[in-house]
Amino acid sequence: MKPLYKFSTITAFTALLVGTGYSCKNSLDINPQGQITEAQIITDPNVATNLVTGIYNIFFVGDAFGNDVRGFQFTVLGDIASDDADKGSTPGDYGDANSLDQLTANGNNGVVNNIWKGHYQAIARANQAIAQVQNAQFDATIKNRLLGEARFLRGMFYFNLVRIFGGVPLLSRVPAASEANAPEFQTRASLQDTYKFIIDDLNFAVANLTEIGTVGLEVGRANKGAAQSLLAKVYLYNKDYQNAFAMSDAVIKSNKYSLFADYTTLFRQINNNSKESIFEIQAGQNLACNAAIDRFTIAQGPRAGGKNGWVDRGYGFNNPSQSLVNEYEANDVRKNATIITINPSNGANSVGTVLFDGFRIPTKDSVENSRYNYKAYYSRDAEPNCGTVDRLPKHVMVIRYAEVLLIHAEAALQLGQGGTAQTDINLIRTRAKVPAIGIPTLQQIWHERRVELAMEQDRFFDLVRQDAVQPGRAAAAFAADGKTWNANRALFPIPQQQIDLSGGLLKPNPSN
Repeated sequence: MKPLYKFSTITAFTALLVGTGYSCKNSLDINPQGQITEAQIITDPNVATNLVTGIYNIFFVGDAFGNDVRGFQFTVLGDIASDDADKGSTPGDYGDANSLDQLTANGNNGVVNNIWKGHYQAIARANQAIAQVQNAQFDATIKNRLLGEARFLRGMFYFNLVRIFGGVPLLSRVPAASEANAPEFQTRASLQDTYKFIIDDLNFAVANLTEIGTVGLEVGRANKGAAQSLLAKVYLYNKDYQNAFAMSDAVIKSNKYSLFADYTTLFRQINNNSKESIFEIQAGQNLACNAAIDRFTIAQGPRAGGKNGWVDRGYGFNNPSQSLVNEYEANDVRKNATIITINPSNGANSVGTVLFDGFRIPTKDSVENSRYNYKAYYSRDAEPNCGTVDRLPKHVMVIRYAEVLLIHAEAALQLGQGGTAQTDINLIRTRAKVPAIGIPTLQQIWHERRVELAMEQDRFFDLVRQDAVQPGRAAAAFAADGKTWNANRALFPIPQQQIDLSGGLLKPNPSN
């Protein structure tokens, strides 16, 4: 299998979606490799493949503080707004992230607007690819696999949106120019209809994608296991435990994945695309130094403060909280693999904090914050890069096997299969070097989700999901981190700019 380290790009057809706040004109025009025609797309599977590859390129678009799909802005929502992390940096730095951290953001918040625009830009790419590839005249298996990739990605984009905003406008196709401002594309669908759309996309992907390891399937492209895993998670969010169990069970029984033995090195470059990884955003080196998510790493890196005197490693955002620290059991190896802890000063014997690559961070009086996200760290010295610190080629695991086991365990417990849940959980705990447990409670499974998946941009959404199962859980968890949460905070504000662009057809979420 050839790794997809550098995504090819091409110029695509155009569409206009004024009501979503983003013009999709030339939305695949990122370092274009050349013009293509419809005839080439429908007759040449290589050209069609490049068109679909353009969807994956969306992860590299823009900058860390602009339109975003799975970069730093998404980190603000998934981590910083949760009880797992605090904003960090200096107190006055980045007010939009601070209001989200404090759960006081409104529709004028720039982060939620950037997330909205980035995701609809991504959906426009997927729709453009689907519109062209569905007319393909080449081999039907290849055609449906490419459609499966596009629909997997579109389903993933909408799953992010529905967890962030609730029901959203469903753009199932590229609108004609005359339809650009049609109410169909400006009006929010219901929560149920949005989830139905996502499930339909992912079921198509499950039916048409090939297994990982298939000859010719590039690493980094969506496969059947990725579609099954994401669909299992979607079912879990809908409390459809039978289907969540069935989909996660299919992934487990495929024997295509397993837990990586050493959690402490799982997130390092040397273990990219490991046997645990199910869907991973690729990154790499090219002459333009743009084959990576902009500032994903440096925005979360340790920041100089106090005495300074050292070349720091970032902006200091997304700091693991004391609440998260308190969640780990004694000797759990996941704690030190997840959290960079800045050691306090100790007179002449101070050695600071030494990272895996030998880089030394001075003691607390020379560092802005006390804790940083180790999973986001990328070594400028020990790991390869193309010379720019803004786009260090850090891979991001979106779906990994440990989460499939956690989904399987929770669904099994809800279905009365406690022994299966126990087996799943103890596989994860054994790797973490903590004692095995008996049949777990729901709270024990949720504990395991938190410490296993900490600082991977999922905690806020998972807490909201858990609160729908056990009301009061989210409020208690946020309170332990010094935040006040209520049901109106389950969804983020609809961006006011998008409401204005829709002429009021878009309606806001309940007042926060």
